[in-house]
Amino acid sequence: MKIVDYKNVELLRQEHIVLKNVTISIEEGQFNYIIGKVGSGKSSLLKSMYAEIPVENGEARVLDYDLTTIRRRDIPMLRRKIGIVFQDFQLLTDRSVHDNLQFVLKATGWTDKESIEERICQVLKQAGMENKSYKMPHELSGGEQQRIVIARALLNTPQLILADEPTGNLDPATAEQIVSYLHEIAASGTAVIMATHNLSFVQQFPGRLMRCENKHIILEN
Repeated sequence: MKIVDYKNVELLRQEHIVLKNVTISIEEGQFNYIIGKVGSGKSSLLKSMYAEIPVENGEARVLDYDLTTIRRRDIPMLRRKIGIVFQDFQLLTDRSVHDNLQFVLKATGWTDKESIEERICQVLKQAGMENKSYKMPHELSGGEQQRIVIARALLNTPQLILADEPTGNLDPATAEQIVSYLHEIAASGTAVIMATHNLSFVQQFPGRLMRCENKHIILEN
């Protein structure tokens, strides 16, 4: 099943072309790397997939949503099916791990207290963080915070995880653990697209490789 299907897509930011003639498809459970220099369009490509920046020209579908015609009111529904992992964590610093996750579930329509607690337990266990739910973000290491961010991204059982430089603020050993964990998620059937500068990951944890270069996406394998 195609999770992402772009044909001859063009992406603009402030009327400047960032990427053009983008033709890619992402399959269920596929692990994809996007590499390229700073400013080459990696983040813009990811943001286009959750309708943060508009798609110009061409055809673009993500999870059966047509991004060229998507209505503003449908964007939250699209984003509920996508898990987003940021480099800078973006955890709410004034509340515990548990309350960070609870906030997301309530914001995305969950109302049953028992179901909320059950889902929080499930994703924390999956991330190996079941004993950290009472902690505040500042009490966690960078690697632990990123595991919580991935747990947060998994809350609504997404079909697609977008990870934008998820290891950028981590030491090498912790970064390897996070990439390995993202590969496990892909192996369980969730498509993953990870933007990175670190080519050693590509060798250590093989996946499909896309390069942003000269305003184009080049498929390397």
